[in-house]
Amino acid sequence: MRLDQQPAYVLHARPYRETSLLLECLTRDHGRLGVVARGVRGERARVRRAQLEPFQPLLLDLLMRGELAALAAAETVGMPLRLAGDHGLAGLYLNELVVRLTARQDAHPVLFDAYARTLARLAAGEPAGWTLRRFERDLLQAIGYGLQLRHEAGGEAVLQARAYYRYDVEQGAMRCAAGTTSAIRGADLLALAEDRMPDHEGLTALRRLMREVIRYHLGGGELRAWRVLAGMRPSR
Repeated sequence: MRLDQQPAYVLHARPYRETSLLLECLTRDHGRLGVVARGVRGERARVRRAQLEPFQPLLLDLLMRGELAALAAAETVGMPLRLAGDHGLAGLYLNELVVRLTARQDAHPVLFDAYARTLARLAAGEPAGWTLRRFERDLLQAIGYGLQLRHEAGGEAVLQARAYYRYDVEQGAMRCAAGTTSAIRGADLLALAEDRMPDHEGLTALRRLMREVIRYHLGGGELRAWRVLAGMRPSR
């Protein structure tokens, strides 16, 4: 099967044989794909290695061959997004998160749009911490693991902004005392649901919550990017 002019981003690339690359790409209509880019590191390559950098919007022509696709052509769409400092680290975290939490050839157009929107926010200099929380929320929703952010566990009682909750991944938010380990304010859960950036304390609590949720869906695993991001402060 041939896919023409498929909107895509390269998430990860590694050398493959002498002159080729093995890519992980996020495509709009076919989800994450493993792509063999043959000869792109050679002197006479039709597609240059520089075209296949992360954060560069692309249109790809692909030949699907079982689990992997073969790259037939690549066209850049505008200029690559420039992400520096914490925002560059945040972009690499996005890529690892998508690779680890999505299955190949599982289409998520809404996720593709959320990814593109998040890169644009990072490139515009929006706060990295809050931008990542929004993407984590949207990613989990897109792959079927959406958070319950408006109601208590059981789905009946509405979250109270001034109350504290312990969030159970399988059940949802359960009321607890303020001093409980990993307690989070109802106001912070509601802020994430309503796309309103909370204060510093809220950002810290949401970062902790999202890490617990993601670790659960990784089967207890860790992301390498977490060690790198450890030095990032939850900025407004």
